[in-house]
Amino acid sequence: MTERTFTLVSHHLCPYVQRAAIVLAEKAIAFERIYIDLAAKPDWFLAVSPLGKVPLLQVRDGNGEHVLFESAAICEFIDEALPGTRLHPADPLLRARHRGWMEFGSSVLADIWVLETTQDAGAFAAKRQALASKFAHIEAELGEGPYSGGPDFTLVDAVFAPVFRYFDVFDAIADHGIFQGLTRTPAWRRQLAARPSVRNAVTGDYHERLMAFLRRHDAILLRGGAIAA
Repeated sequence: MTERTFTLVSHHLCPYVQRAAIVLAEKAIAFERIYIDLAAKPDWFLAVSPLGKVPLLQVRDGNGEHVLFESAAICEFIDEALPGTRLHPADPLLRARHRGWMEFGSSVLADIWVLETTQDAGAFAAKRQALASKFAHIEAELGEGPYSGGPDFTLVDAVFAPVFRYFDVFDAIADHGIFQGLTRTPAWRRQLAARPSVRNAVTGDYHERLMAFLRRHDAILLRGGAIAA
């Protein structure tokens, strides 16, 4: 069998990139990682990225180079085609439910994007409430843990680990109250944060880079009192 090599085209802050990096690490797959500036996308990247977004996974084998895009497709390819413990359930019904919660995680990220970029107090308050409601749904879904579906780490966990990483930075600014009254969700968050694949999915200066991003957008999030309002 021809050996495959893998390159993950990344951006330092992208949570979707982190999903792929986490899954590669969980499957113990060696890969190269390169970073691009999304504000000045190189021509070679635009030529191979249909949507102009990261992540891309470049797969090289005896038949040449294949480029995969969209994080869900990349993560499922890694899980299905490469050796290691499977991260998606074997049962089709349960697997479909997991895919649904992965998409739910993407909707959470869409709310976080507004939270971290808006300068409008009304938009901030609306997304803050939307996030609180979504995490309440998650709380009701979670069992005894320690992971989303029980004792085993799954692709759902890989999706939500980058979500929670945002709040490691947000919490250092002020108490946002989004997890108020929840118990299982914070426990899940702590479990994910301690996992090596999650810790190593970003560079050591992630906190500083995210803070610089917030400052560039003059985000209302930086006005700590607005979070607890």
